[in-house]
Amino acid sequence: MIRDITLGQYYPAESVLHKLDPRLKITGTFLYIISLFLVRDLLGYAVAGVFLAIMIAISHVPFKFMIRGLKGILVILFFTAIFNVFFTPGEVLLSLWKLDITKEGIRVGVRMVIRLVFLVIGSSIMTLTTTPNRLTDGLERVLKPLQRFKLPVHEVAMMMSIALGFIPILVEELDKIMKAQSARGADFESSKLAVRIKSMIPILVPLFVSAFRRAGDLATAMEARCYHGGEGRTKLKPLRYMKRDYIAYLLLFVYLGIIIMTGIMF
Repeated sequence: MIRDITLGQYYPAESVLHKLDPRLKITGTFLYIISLFLVRDLLGYAVAGVFLAIMIAISHVPFKFMIRGLKGILVILFFTAIFNVFFTPGEVLLSLWKLDITKEGIRVGVRMVIRLVFLVIGSSIMTLTTTPNRLTDGLERVLKPLQRFKLPVHEVAMMMSIALGFIPILVEELDKIMKAQSARGADFESSKLAVRIKSMIPILVPLFVSAFRRAGDLATAMEARCYHGGEGRTKLKPLRYMKRDYIAYLLLFVYLGIIIMTGIMF
């Protein structure tokens, strides 16, 4: 389960998505998430699903690798479906004790699960096809208008990028600690909740120690390189839109137009 977390990981490949400007991918991901909340029928979800499938195909990231990230949210998907099925008022199809399964609840539950799945995969495509450095540059440029409100845009983008980059590192560290503790007799598969909670203590303590140590090493390295924030910094490879980026923007707005039209017409 630990190794199934793909958020924050970068998958190197030669694809059109890997070559696109990070600003486009950040904006595209944001607009895709918005489109998922605009969809109100199965036709709209079908359009969003086809669009997502095309993005997966042209990314050259293996589909099995991409859906691994869904294993980490299976519990969230399960409880989302259950709460919507049992607590959405409407036409009762089946009664179980004091809980009613409604037709509207099933419809809403299915839509919410599909929305969450599309949201996670769509967000993963951005991080899987964008290096941490380019993601930082893209975030900084996208958030640049907020500098007028005295927001430290460069620092915020740097923190977000570092946080995403630390996810796979900490996951790998957690996997090593769990294997070491299992070799020492720790029981992580026990059916008793108290035993499982107790076995987590020897994991969390070294994990936090490792995380703080890595954070300290990173701070020292940044200071040694005379990092003092974004003031006066220049870029070795400044971001520039290419022809393919403008074409991608056009296709993105075509997709949004189709989503809006399906909502109006149906």
